[in-house]
Amino acid sequence: MRISCEMGPRNLVFLVVALIQVCNIPAVTDEADYRVLKYRLRTPDSTSVSSQMFVCLLCSLLHNLIKLNFVVSMHACLCKFPESGLDIKVSSVVTALKALKDIWKNVPPTWVGADPCGSRWEGILCASSRVTSILASMGLKGSLSGDIQSLSELQILDLSYNKNLSGPLPSAIGDLKKLTNLILVGCSFSGPIPDSIGSLPLITYLSLNSNDFSGSIPPSIGNLTSLYWLDLADNRLTGTIPVSTATTPGLDLLVHTKHFHLGLNQLSGTIPPKLFSSEMKLIHLLLDNNKMTGSIPSTLGLVKTLEVVRLDNNSFRGTVPSSISSLASVSVMFLSNNDLTGPLPNLTGMNVLTYLDMSNNSFDDTEFPPWISNLQSLTTLVMENTHLQGQIPADFFSLPNLQTVDARNNQLNGSLDVGTGHGNRLALIDLRTNQISDYTERLGGEGMSVMLEDNPICKERGVTKTYCTVSPPNSSYVTPPNNCVPASCLADQFSSPNCKCAFPYGGRLVFRAPSFSNLGNSTYFSDLEKYLMNSFKSHQLPVDSVHLSQPRKDPSQYLDLNLQVFPFGQDRFNRTAISGIGFVFSNQTFKPPAQFGPYFFAGDRYLHFTEEVIGSKKSSSTGVIIGVAAGGLALLLLLLGAGIYAYGQKKRAEKATEQNSAFGVGGVPQLKGARCFSFEEIKKYTNNFSETNCIGSGGYGKVYRGVLPTGELVAIKRALQGSMQGGLEFKTEIELLSRVHHKNVVSLLGFCFERGEHMLIYEFVTNGSLMESLSERGKYVVREVRTAMDRANNLYYLRELLDPIIGSDTTVKGLDKFVDVALKCAQDNGCDRPTMGEVVKDIENILQLAGLNPNADSASTSASYDDAIKGSAKHPYMQSEDAFDYSGGFSGPKGEPL
Repeated sequence: MRISCEMGPRNLVFLVVALIQVCNIPAVTDEADYRVLKYRLRTPDSTSVSSQMFVCLLCSLLHNLIKLNFVVSMHACLCKFPESGLDIKVSSVVTALKALKDIWKNVPPTWVGADPCGSRWEGILCASSRVTSILASMGLKGSLSGDIQSLSELQILDLSYNKNLSGPLPSAIGDLKKLTNLILVGCSFSGPIPDSIGSLPLITYLSLNSNDFSGSIPPSIGNLTSLYWLDLADNRLTGTIPVSTATTPGLDLLVHTKHFHLGLNQLSGTIPPKLFSSEMKLIHLLLDNNKMTGSIPSTLGLVKTLEVVRLDNNSFRGTVPSSISSLASVSVMFLSNNDLTGPLPNLTGMNVLTYLDMSNNSFDDTEFPPWISNLQSLTTLVMENTHLQGQIPADFFSLPNLQTVDARNNQLNGSLDVGTGHGNRLALIDLRTNQISDYTERLGGEGMSVMLEDNPICKERGVTKTYCTVSPPNSSYVTPPNNCVPASCLADQFSSPNCKCAFPYGGRLVFRAPSFSNLGNSTYFSDLEKYLMNSFKSHQLPVDSVHLSQPRKDPSQYLDLNLQVFPFGQDRFNRTAISGIGFVFSNQTFKPPAQFGPYFFAGDRYLHFTEEVIGSKKSSSTGVIIGVAAGGLALLLLLLGAGIYAYGQKKRAEKATEQNSAFGVGGVPQLKGARCFSFEEIKKYTNNFSETNCIGSGGYGKVYRGVLPTGELVAIKRALQGSMQGGLEFKTEIELLSRVHHKNVVSLLGFCFERGEHMLIYEFVTNGSLMESLSERGKYVVREVRTAMDRANNLYYLRELLDPIIGSDTTVKGLDKFVDVALKCAQDNGCDRPTMGEVVKDIENILQLAGLNPNADSASTSASYDDAIKGSAKHPYMQSEDAFDYSGGFSGPKGEPL
């Protein structure tokens, strides 16, 4: 049933006092990690603050003012924050997704029931009844039909890593006017990219890479002025790069876009000079591995924000424009494998250049350029077959970050002297097929490979030096075990770095423009592992560890790595976890170390979901226990089962008696939608309450991160001995919390009341901290609300702020004064915030002005206060979808509703 919001003036005082307390107490947990905040609410006489009241007023008013969500228990407050980019609007259309389900095959087993939102289909995010996000890695098969247009509230469409999704992208995609992310990485969509894609005014991420799209790039993409990320790479796109005309848009209009990833296609024609301008904010220009011709336009030098330029593996001709040297922010530049001619470009001034590849062009014969020795950040120089001649100066090898020099197939001559100032970073010098006649070996060159095969020095009879026969070094990096012995696992399982057998989620991480070349340096990959784990951790994904292996450069000079992601707390992932991992990669929320550059993930299909295993266990036992001994075995099992049942009944009775005694009068709590967890279960979920699982602490106790057997993340509040309630108080609290249901409330999943422990188990939530929100929006909120409250129609403004269930017929005088008190606690300057005593006095004065007695008991005055608020005692929630739902009344000693 639903109950009205009965708030006595005494409890209302405690409510606003609690609000002030929340605003003044700083966060006590690591905001960079899980951001589950916990506060102790200390009211003047230790009277508890009702969850009902927080839902009815605080959750509605403060949520709309500062966009925070709260649920309060008798001792502590957990805050949760709207998902950034996923805070979504409400409606009731589900027909389209049901139609898509009928087309798609291999849909998750949770996709049952008539309502995808009400039934919580995995990978589908909703607001009430409207689908707003479809997430990656669901293992879907089939095509994408025009029914997608009916999902008018859709903000994120991410079907990445569903390799068996194929067919054309329907033109109806252009009807999704609220779409911000369209991400179809690693599928098999084909046909032309529809021109209607240019009708998505809010789109910021457009990633269609690694499909089979053909045809030309739609000029209408130039209409997407909010676009940040454009990735059309690794398709079969043809034609030229479109730029605007008097009648059509083009990519030159995307001045705020930071990523043009168009490599690995079949684009032709020239780079239009009009494509670039000084207004552009572009940082990545990837046009590699196409069929483009013509010259490199001098206007490229106008884009001062560029950091990565890949024009390699095309058919560009002519000279490299001198303006390119003005790109002072470029760190990686590939001009290799073209038909460039003229003098070697002078890149003086490109002081942050780390990776330069100009190999296999037809530049004029030139001495080894002296300006290269001034590139202090340079790690890699690749100048194969560029008509270099003369001697390499020894001071060049002293560049502090130099790792690789590849100048094969040139006319370099004389003596090779690498000096002694290169340190231990220099790993490879490849000068094969040149005219080197002498090499001075120095001490301290251990770990450095020098390759001089097919030089005069190696053609002399009897020469057996290793530098004449050495092969290019290969990286054999594999994530090492974490101070443990790898486990012996069953077939299809792998031992994680923490030596636990599991079924990992695998795929390839592909980096398109790394700024380093020494793949034998394990530090790069161990850093990458740390970044990966931090990203998974910050997104609250149940990941135990990651495993990297086989780093290698592919023919396109991309860096490929095999990645395995291992589950936390169990031996396999569920679909929600796989979808979350895929989302981290497909939406580029994972940020690798800067030296790895732009990337994409090619995820494999995951075949070991929890629900499939459960189903297979049910079917795999058929036919095993059949035969002559079946009757005897059945009898044995029957007797054994009876004994276990009797023993279990006895233990349950003992436990029930123990819990009834512990909770006092009324026995164990009568819960709605929550359950009792054993102490041993909680220990297992929290890894024995390990410090790595502790995500916050405060006056009430500690909050731990835990993982249920289903893979669901939970926040577990464990009370300190000094802050515990009595059994009856604890029972009352958890009964109340188990019945609280509201869109802004963190759900109570269960409790533990054993061995003198008081623990509450909540859903795990994230996204920002209270202090972040106050510091970022506090000034703006206070200014905006105060301005509105000064208007003559401020009561109307309050009704707009409050949920409809509260503000629809509010008439009480002084409600604006309550808002004024609430706003005081949001002042940016702590000195401007009132003391607790001042707040209580202010509220008492407000209540007295309203004709209410602030010293009266809550229960005795709740009706009169409700009358004052509403004008009558009618049910405040009506049929609103935003209603505070209190599901079920408390039960009496025999279970009858009170």
